[in-house]
Formats: sequence, C-alpha cells, structure tokens
Amino acid sequence: MSEAAAAHGHEHEHHEGGFVSTYLFSMDHKMIGKQFLLLSLFMMIIGGVLALMVRWQLAYPEEPVPGMAWVPEPYLYEGIIPPETYNMLFTMHATIMIFFVVIPILVGAFGNFLIPLMIGTRDMAFPVLNMLSFWIAALAGVIMVSSFFVEGGASAGGWTAYAPLSAAEVYTGVGLGQDLWIISLVVLGISSMMGSINYITTIINMRAPGMTMFRMPLVIWSLFITAILLLLALPELTAAMAMLLFDRRFGTSFFLPETGGEPILWQHLFWFFGHPEVYILILPGMGVASEILAVFSRKPIFGYRAMAMAMIAIAFLGWVVWGHHMFQSGMNPTMGMAFMTTTMVIAVPSAIKTFNWLGTLWGGSITFQTPMLHALAFVSMFVIGGLSGIFMAATPVDIFIHDTYFIVGHIHYVVFGGSVFAIFGAVSYWFPKMYGRMMNETLGKIHFFGTLIFFNITFFPMHIIGVGGHMRRIYNPLQYEFLEPLQHWNEIMTIGAIGLGLFQIVFAVNFFYSMFAGEKAPQNPWNANTLEWEAPTPPPHGNFVEIPTVYRGPYEYSVPGEKEDWLPQAQPGAGVAAAH
Repeated sequence: MSEAAAAHGHEHEHHEGGFVSTYLFSMDHKMIGKQFLLLSLFMMIIGGVLALMVRWQLAYPEEPVPGMAWVPEPYLYEGIIPPETYNMLFTMHATIMIFFVVIPILVGAFGNFLIPLMIGTRDMAFPVLNMLSFWIAALAGVIMVSSFFVEGGASAGGWTAYAPLSAAEVYTGVGLGQDLWIISLVVLGISSMMGSINYITTIINMRAPGMTMFRMPLVIWSLFITAILLLLALPELTAAMAMLLFDRRFGTSFFLPETGGEPILWQHLFWFFGHPEVYILILPGMGVASEILAVFSRKPIFGYRAMAMAMIAIAFLGWVVWGHHMFQSGMNPTMGMAFMTTTMVIAVPSAIKTFNWLGTLWGGSITFQTPMLHALAFVSMFVIGGLSGIFMAATPVDIFIHDTYFIVGHIHYVVFGGSVFAIFGAVSYWFPKMYGRMMNETLGKIHFFGTLIFFNITFFPMHIIGVGGHMRRIYNPLQYEFLEPLQHWNEIMTIGAIGLGLFQIVFAVNFFYSMFAGEKAPQNPWNANTLEWEAPTPPPHGNFVEIPTVYRGPYEYSVPGEKEDWLPQAQPGAGVAAAH
C-alpha cells in the first residue's frame, strides 16, 4: 500500500456515517460480524425454548392437561403437548440450532469479525456482498420463524426431512410449513455461499506482507477450510431441496415411491451434504480452541503444521463417510465395510488434534480464565462425543444403537459440548476487541460451571437410555413397557435442561451488561500475539493505522528456546506497533 493510499484509508476509517449505514446496512466486516452474533443469539433463545418443551413432554408424557378435567378419560392423559406439535418442536429445535445458531455464530459472526483482523487487512474482499450475506441470512430466519404461524404449523418431518415423510402432504398433512422450511434453508444457503466466496478470496489475496499460509493462525485455517466445505456442499443441498419442493408442489417424482421415485436418493443427497456439515459445525470450534489454549498456556500450539494438515485431512475425508448414516438402509455389505473403514480413519486426524492440544497444555504456564475454561470444556466434551462416535462407526454396533438416544447424546456432545462451548470461549475471548470492554469474570465462571454441570446432567444419560433401547422422536415413552424402568432418566435430563437454560440467563446478563457498562478493555488484555490485538480496541473502520508486516507465525518463538519471547507476531517498528 502506498503512503497516499494508507493516508486515505486512515482518513476513511474516521468517517462516521449515519445510524442506518453504521448499524443496519454497514459494509464494515466487524459490524456485520456483530449483526450475525446478535441474530444467532436471538435464534438460540427460540431453539432453547423449543428444546425445553420437548424435554418437558418426555419427562411428564401422561400428566393431565391443565384445566381440562372435563375431558373424557382416554383423552385426558395426553400430555401437555399434542403429538403433532411435538414432532414440529423437535424438528424446528434441531433446524434452528444447527443452521441458525452454530453456523452463523462460528462462521458468520467470528469469520466476519476475525478474518481481516487476523490476516492484517482492512476489510473483506467484497464488502457489499458481505453486507448482503447478512441480510439474506436474516431473511431466511424470518421465513423459518414465520412457518410457526401458517396453517398446520412448521415443519414436522425431522431436521433431516427424510422422504417420503417430507415429500408429500398425503403422508403427514404437513403443508406450507414444510415448504417454508425448504425455502428458508435454500435462502440461507445462498447467504452462506456469498460468505464463503468472500472468505476464500480474502484469505488467498489480502494477507498482510509476510503472512504466508503457514503463518496464519489456526482459527483462520479452520475458517478457510470451512468456507471451502460450504462452497462445495451447499449447491448440492440446494439442488436436493429444489427436487423436494418440486415433488411437493409441481408433480415430479424424485422421492415418492408410489410414482417411481426413490426415497433412499434423498438420504444420499442429504448426507452427502450432512457429513461435511458436521465438520462445518466443529472445525471453527477447533480453531478457536487451538488459539485460546495456546494463549492461556503461554506457549505456542504444539505441532502447528500437523494441526493444519489434520484439519485439511478431516475436510477431505468428510466427503467419503456419509454412508455411515445409512447402515440400516439396505446398503450392500461391501459398501458398508468401505464406509465403516473411512469413518474409523477420519478419527485419526481428530486424535492428532486432541493429542496436540494436550501437548500444548503440557508444561504450560496455565491460567484458568473464562475463555480457557470454555476451551478446556470443548476439548473434554469433544473427546466424549468423538469416542461415542467410534461405536457408531462399526456397522454391527450401529445397527443396535441406530435411531436411539445414544445417537442424540453423541450429536449433542459434539455440537453443544463442542461447538457451543467453543462459541462461549470465542465470545469471552474476543469480546474486548469487539466492544472495547471486558466481560465480568465472576459471572463468566458462574455461567461456565453451571453450563458444564447441567450440560452433562442433560446429555450424558442419553447414552444410558440409548443402550437400553430408548428410541428417539417418540412422543410418550410410557407407551412402551420396556422403557418404563428408564423413565426416571427422562425426568433427570429435563431437570438438567431447565438448569442449563437458566444458566444461559447469566451469560445474557453478562453479555449485554458488559457491552455497555463493562470495565474498559486494554488493547491486548490477554497478551496474545495475533494481529487483531495490534489494532486499536475496538478497531476503527479500516482496522489498522498502518498495515502490519508479519515476520513469523503466531505459534513460533522469535529466538528458539526463549519461551518468554514469542510476542508479537507483527514486525517491531512496523504497523500499529510503531504508531503506538
């Protein structure tokens, strides 16, 4: 960048627009990241309330309907929630949490906020496209929430929308709500593809001088790989969704068996997207945990290149394991053996990352501040979820536990215990840079310990009842005599879910109170060495007074063997370091 261009950029960053251009239709990547964060936290409230309703029904499935003692005896003990509403609740809970909470926060919010700052550039490659990606995502959220209010209610065919259940109204009576579900996810996919193009272009073309690919922080590696996965997976899902909508509304027969369609085709199409989706959910969390563990252990990440290569391997192998979701579909045993083998192989790069995290902690000067606690919980819960996944990789075992609560426990340990703990860690770690204030440490630790305890009370027993044969997606467990001895676990899990929900209020209070009244944050409160901490706090439009020059990776010592000498990543005397 020439001196004149730098001066112009510096002037531009001090230009203040009106409310609409600053807070609503901003093209500043940091504001767009905050917009994604607030949208997703709002959707998290909706998804959490739906989950509590599901858990209440499972814990007390035959409680008398309040105020309806006049109802005839056979209909009196139907539970609080009607069966058709129950199907809608678990479908929309999963859909909202996966597509409108985890992905928009980890990829949309932190991807937008961190990528330009951590690679040392002023903004995304395509700021207008970036702004549009948020508002299209917001439109998708509006469409999804509006489906609750149409005749027949929202989608009730499960978050996987298996055909023929989702393909024709004749099976379920599901009407416009299912159509809106499909349209919403197509619109959200367009938003994600816009973001992915922006992320990939920005990372490849706009890194600061000296910022080679293998000097990028692991957070950026994880977001780069995730963007590639999204860009390749979402067009395939969009095509599948279009086929499903055509079956429902335009008389085609892709998935309807009575007219020559093939329901198994939907499973192949969905899971060909769905398994890369699992890594879209978890890879950014892996990057966040890697960054936080290194900073609060006061030592570089152990095996940086191995960690980056492991993420690349996970992304590649994620495309060839989708069939392990379909072991019960009548698959040829030879094909099942191939998918079983690749599923076990994909555990290897995850294990590499886990042992490298442990290697980072070993011998470190660890401080247990709130971001570090969440990162440690991420590693611990991800390991539990990953180990339970090994059981499912073996076809004979999967046949026994398929469609039981063992699967539900596994996915929640990976997605909540993994991704959501990473989200809490990321929020508490980068909050000072986002808002210029510190979150309250005491409230942060209260929220962490409450969340960790009640999370395990809620989800670990799912493995126990799953091995006992408790099916998922059933409305009343007491209708099955063999499940009656397990019913107390449903009550315990519901108590855990209520406690888990209550502790999120602590997080909300801490988040919004600290945003306006928290202690003013120093420029680098964690003594980290990545480039975002070289920018002022909070960063102005344009981020840097002067583009920094990078002279080593964030996880390298400047002098081998001198452990205290690993800060900062930017060249001393260059960029913001010189200006300040």
